[in-house]
Formats: sequence, structure tokens, C-alpha cells
Amino acid sequence: MDRPSINTLSDLARLAGVSASTASRALAGNPVIARATRERIAELARDHGFQLNHAARNLRLRRTQSIAVVLPLGHETGQPVSDPFFVTMLGHLADALTERGYDLLLSRVIPADDKWLARLVDSGRVDGVIVIGQSDQVAALDRVAARYRPLLVWGAHLPGHAHVTVGSDNRLGGRLAAQHLLDIGRRRLAFFGLPSGPEIAQRQQGFMDACTTFGVADTAVTVPVHLAADLAHANIAEYLDRHGAPDGIVAASDVVAMSALRALAERGIGVPGDVAVVGYDNVTLAAHTSPPLTTISQDIARGAATLVDLLLRSLAGETIGSVMFEPRLIVRGTSGCGAAPSE
Repeated sequence: MDRPSINTLSDLARLAGVSASTASRALAGNPVIARATRERIAELARDHGFQLNHAARNLRLRRTQSIAVVLPLGHETGQPVSDPFFVTMLGHLADALTERGYDLLLSRVIPADDKWLARLVDSGRVDGVIVIGQSDQVAALDRVAARYRPLLVWGAHLPGHAHVTVGSDNRLGGRLAAQHLLDIGRRRLAFFGLPSGPEIAQRQQGFMDACTTFGVADTAVTVPVHLAADLAHANIAEYLDRHGAPDGIVAASDVVAMSALRALAERGIGVPGDVAVVGYDNVTLAAHTSPPLTTISQDIARGAATLVDLLLRSLAGETIGSVMFEPRLIVRGTSGCGAAPSE
């Protein structure tokens, strides 16, 4: 007996005993369809050599199966895509999107006006947008978020603003970093970072919270340091040459912390004996510095998975809200595990 011929989606649906729309969703990997049903329909399609015309389906649904991941560099124009935080986040996002059947369209933007995001979402090139970092573009994000649902931002939680965010509690992270240094006896603390963007500003606020609690706010300093490695090193070197070294540094990122380690070593300043250092992000390289870097972990993998999940739920018509994770202190060699500063 000849097996039935499958030339169309309707043929496959009849053979599987489901509707054409169910068969289409199953072949697209839509999680709304039960896994067993998806696997059974996919097996039938393979056995009969049937392939869904994804281009025609996407055109009919007005879908591109692509998600834009945007890095807006409004105030940190020198920060490269090769920054370890960006590389880590992009890797996790690419994995999560691929698993859900989407392509990733990467865009590094140095905004020339406040319409850059509007042009992207109105271009028809993508089904949704994930923005990494608010930079100084909060107003542009809010303006688009008010009319465009599938928009997610990795960044600081800003109550009262229109855009939905996923990120860590940056203020708590800054406080944990400074408190750790104060707990091990450091009293002349410096925050190395540029508080122009919301995430860094909140970390600096947390740093000052801890300094205020310990009664050292009057001597704590904030040193403007860019996030790009070469610029950070130059900023830190200039500060050390003019003012000398504090006995504890909270860095706005692991890259800034690594730049500080380099500048301190060039001047014969010991870590952690003379200066204890805490970074932020817990990128892979942080465990491989010399000494290994104490840092604040944001759980970037979890953040990427949450961004993708919320974005696709928004595309499916769900109402979504912001998510904020609690950061963790990872103690390694640059804070000396309790060592007091050298006399």
C-alpha cells in the first residue's frame, strides 16, 4: 500500500490529525504546542520529506524571525563590541534566540539624534528589539516603548519609566562591593567609573550608601573612568600619579578593575597589600587575573535567558514587567580575603 503523499501543510495536518495552524506552530517550534505533539509532527514531516516554506510563512505572518540586539553607546562611544561583558551577553543571547528559532541582528549604535531606535523598530527588519544598556538614551527608549511592545532593555530598573528592563540591583551591588572593603579594614575608598548612565550611577550610589553607613563618606572619592580598557587605564594612571592610591577601589566593571590592576602594578603598588580591588560583572576573565579579581556577579546567563523569554512572551501578546536580580559578591585574591592594608 502506497503511503499518503504530503505536498502541503494541510496534507501533513490531516495525517497528524490536527489543524493546519497547529501543524504550522509545531514545525516552528512554538512552545504553546505540547512537546510530544511537536515531536510527532516533526517526525511525520521528516518521514515524508516535507519542509515548511518558512519564507512564505513569515511573509504571511509579517514576521522576520529576527531579533535586533542593540548596543547604544551614547556616552561611552569608545566602548568596543569586544568588551568582555558584551561578548558574554551576546553569546548567551545568541544561544537562547537560536534555540527558539530566531536569528540575531547585531547593531552597535552611536546615536546622532533621538530617532535611532524609532527608525530600527519601524524598518520591518526585525520582530523585536533587545537593548543592552540604557547609556544616556532613556528618553529615546521610553518614547519607543510607549508604542512598541516587543522591546526589552538590559539595564537599571527605573521606576516610572515606560521601557521594561531586566538587570541586577546595581545599587545593592555597589553597596556590597564597598561594604566588603570596609569590612576588611579599608577606609580610603575610591569608586572608579563614569556615573553618566543609570547602571553606573546606581552602583556609585550604593558605594556611597556603604561609605555613609561606615562614616567615611567625607573621604570617599568618585573618579571619572571610562569603560573602554585603554581609556580606563589612562584615566586611572593619571589619577594615581596626581593623587596617589586609595586603599580600596570599587570599579564600575571588571574591565575597569583590570585596568586598575595594570596601572597599580606599573607603579609598584601591591594588590591586595596596598590596595584592595573589587570589580563588577564577573566575566570569565575575572577569575584569571593576577591575583584573581574579587567582583560582583550579575548572572549574565540568567539575564540573557530572561530577556529572550520575556521578549517572546511579549510577541505572543502577553503583558510583561521588569525583572531585577540580586547580585552576589565573589571574593577572590584582589581583596586579600581579609588582609589588612600594608603599613
